[in-house]
Amino acid sequence: MAADLGDLAAFVAVAKAGGFRDGARASGLSASGLSEAVRRLETRLGVRLLNRTTRSVAPTEAGTRLLERLTPALNEVEAALDVVNGFRDRPAGTLRLNVPVSAARLVLPRIVPPFLAAYPEIRLDVIAEDSFVDVLAAGCDAGIRYDERLEQDMIAVPIGPRRQRYATAAAPSYLDRCGRPEHPRDLLGHACIGGRFASGTRLAWEFDRNGESVRIDPSGPLIVRVGTATDLAVDAAVAGVGILTLFEDWLQPHLDSGALEPVLKPWWQAFPGPFLYYPGRRYVPAPLRAFVDFIGTQRWDA
Repeated sequence: MAADLGDLAAFVAVAKAGGFRDGARASGLSASGLSEAVRRLETRLGVRLLNRTTRSVAPTEAGTRLLERLTPALNEVEAALDVVNGFRDRPAGTLRLNVPVSAARLVLPRIVPPFLAAYPEIRLDVIAEDSFVDVLAAGCDAGIRYDERLEQDMIAVPIGPRRQRYATAAAPSYLDRCGRPEHPRDLLGHACIGGRFASGTRLAWEFDRNGESVRIDPSGPLIVRVGTATDLAVDAAVAGVGILTLFEDWLQPHLDSGALEPVLKPWWQAFPGPFLYYPGRRYVPAPLRAFVDFIGTQRWDA
């Protein structure tokens, strides 16, 4: 009744991801290949491991028991194989990162090219999304998050600028037409381009100045999904649709060109930069260890 190790790994990938498509994304294999591997495993074991519906895939009781025993065992196999990396001149393998869209745009472009040049045998697989996910369940080695969204029992390493700001801006044409706010509460009378998280929660705008904090729930003609549709919000602001609040670094090219004009700049809120985080366990895959060491050599202006 010996089962193929690849089939076992395929089952774990699908069970953890809750579906063949998400399992394929996490494992780097095809959904059809995973489906065939699980079907082959079920046939060999003579028991159904997954309940499949048109909307979801979930382990059966037998599948749950198998998953509980397999996960640590496969982790040990992966750790054992990674030991070989210590005998190579340079580490090799795949490093999977789950990062917010803002990090993919503002942090990684400075790091990724020189890292891949330094470690040509490492393949970097980056998933950019703003949903708060369990990096291990998503099949990733590490993630990038801000301080308030870090999971417990994780090792956190600073990555990127250590101080960032939210900037508020609008096209000069809009401000000429509708006036320039002098206090954050003036925004309640303006067309604001808002954001919404994947959970459906609207993004509030927060401002600080000389100990005074103001929180605004913006309203206006356009709301976009945070991260994935942010470029649409920026384009709309440049076109004069309304006022936008976003990472200062994201808006900086448009501020420099004059396409956008700063609004309420003395009130812009600063916050600590992001962290690379990964499970606090003894075994760290060689590609991740190389990445952690590499970002430790980087210097940021802020």
